[in-house]
Amino acid sequence: MDSGTHLVMGLGLAGLASIDPVVASDQTVYAAVLIGTVVGSQAPDLDGLLRFKSNAAYIRNHRGASHSLPAIVIWTALITLLLQLGFGFSLPWINIVGWVLLAVVVHVFSDLFNTYGTQAMRPITDKWISWNIIHIFDPVIFSLHVIAIVLWALRLADPTIIFPYMYGLVILYYIWRTVAHHTLVKRMPQLDEDYHKGDTYMLIPTVSLYDWNVVKSRPDGYFIIGDLRRGKLRWVDSAHCADHPVVELSRNDPSIRSFLYFTSYACAEVREHSWGYEVRWSDVRYRHRKQYPFVGVLLLDSDYKTLGSYVGWLSDDRLQKRLRMNSY
Repeated sequence: MDSGTHLVMGLGLAGLASIDPVVASDQTVYAAVLIGTVVGSQAPDLDGLLRFKSNAAYIRNHRGASHSLPAIVIWTALITLLLQLGFGFSLPWINIVGWVLLAVVVHVFSDLFNTYGTQAMRPITDKWISWNIIHIFDPVIFSLHVIAIVLWALRLADPTIIFPYMYGLVILYYIWRTVAHHTLVKRMPQLDEDYHKGDTYMLIPTVSLYDWNVVKSRPDGYFIIGDLRRGKLRWVDSAHCADHPVVELSRNDPSIRSFLYFTSYACAEVREHSWGYEVRWSDVRYRHRKQYPFVGVLLLDSDYKTLGSYVGWLSDDRLQKRLRMNSY
């Protein structure tokens, strides 16, 4: 989820903590839990600091080790220790650990429902897990949290009533979205007039509750991109991966390796220039305004020597500017 949603989730869990009599009976403990759930709901995304190293490092590692099984334990222990140092070791550490752990787990678990996904099962497997059910910003989830927090802040209702009911609705919403996604995926061959045996479909959530973006993968590596609007399927673009020696060569570049490590929906395009070649890998899951802004690009001269590379999110104009800078 986006940082704003994780923030309101942290505040929401602090409100839910009012059902814990040990927390509710002591304002100092409640303050510690509030800080703990807010920090715990943000902590796994501290890997965003890798942007300062390079885009390639960020893309390769974001939602990776920081969202893993060991990281959940480490974040919980570290935040609890800091709270104990700040508030004193007389705090009921079991209660603090429980609420901080819940905040970290909710963060990691909710990220599994997005298209970006996480490596939540490391070290068991380094597979990226993305269930493609909830958009990175979901207005329903965000709004429910904001309404509950406002009611709590204005003391218009008892938090022991507000937050259990609110989270009950959130759980039901997740279940409904999961069932809806599963049902639509099964129906895709019937909705697609151009279905062929072996075609597989990825439905990608949007901000709208009833609209999805669609990527169809064919056995020959051909991608077809479209959308599903109110039950009507429409194909709008296609991508066929280039077969050229520089495509295989580009896989050895560290930046491109980081890009391909993250996605299995990358398609390469080769552009020949007077000075050499441009190999552009695009993640076909992300289409915006007729472009694919999530790219990994490698520039090579006529002798296949690297001139520059770039990995990240950019418009086509900004990408060309960055590549010209890197090539000098």
